[in-house]
Amino acid sequence: MGLLLLTSCADHPPAVIENKSTLAVEEVPEVREATPRSPDYGPELPRGPHYVVEPGDTLYSVAFRLGMDHRTLAQFNGIDPPFVIRVGQSLTTAPSAAASAVVPKPAGADAKPTAVTAGTAPPPADNGREQIASGPPSHALSTAKAAPPNVPVDRWSWPVKGEVSRAFSDERHKGIDLAGERGSPIRATAAGVVVYAGTGVTGYGALLIVKHNDTYLSAYGHNDELLAVEGEQVDAGQMIARMGSTSSDAVKLHFEIRRNGRPVNPVALLPAR
Repeated sequence: MGLLLLTSCADHPPAVIENKSTLAVEEVPEVREATPRSPDYGPELPRGPHYVVEPGDTLYSVAFRLGMDHRTLAQFNGIDPPFVIRVGQSLTTAPSAAASAVVPKPAGADAKPTAVTAGTAPPPADNGREQIASGPPSHALSTAKAAPPNVPVDRWSWPVKGEVSRAFSDERHKGIDLAGERGSPIRATAAGVVVYAGTGVTGYGALLIVKHNDTYLSAYGHNDELLAVEGEQVDAGQMIARMGSTSSDAVKLHFEIRRNGRPVNPVALLPAR
């Protein structure tokens, strides 16, 4: 009987149970690197026919954005020193528009622009200082000291110790980027007067512009902290800002030198390291 049972089991083996379950596979989500917010320093503001002055503008900062010499912009608009501009004022930015904008002045009219309209206080007396546009429309304030004498820059110096992380380009990068750590000191490349300190120039973050003479300006962008103010006389090598990343994808200094309003390669002027 036992043998018969074994034979029967051999003739009819137990059914194989198919395991149709599948192991759960954990899918790792795709990680995409975020596109860095790389600043764009060009092209410049289009020239012509007009630019409307905004709060905080100076003649130097507007000319900087246009990529032109401040004296040319002043000439287009019949603006004499101390270069008074007013919030809401329309500035001619191209030669053709400048020619059509010339109108005869009434007899006895003051040759210098004023910032006086109904309901506003008169501007400060002309003391040879540059004027900036700020406050309510048509109100001008004076903060700048006398411009530096028109003497050549005897020696340029590097504004920071960091290495060049992005080179100069005529088209899209009008200066050089210098690497460094947040809070690192930034020093004036040469003696001059601060003609702009603020955040109103798109793409540059917290920006300082220093006028060295009637030919050269230097610009320092993306700062975390501005240590110099508009109108301040600064010495070569003086600490004027701290490095940061305002309006930038990384901590760095964007540094420019401009000759007659046009960007030049700073490396060509700075001493060899």
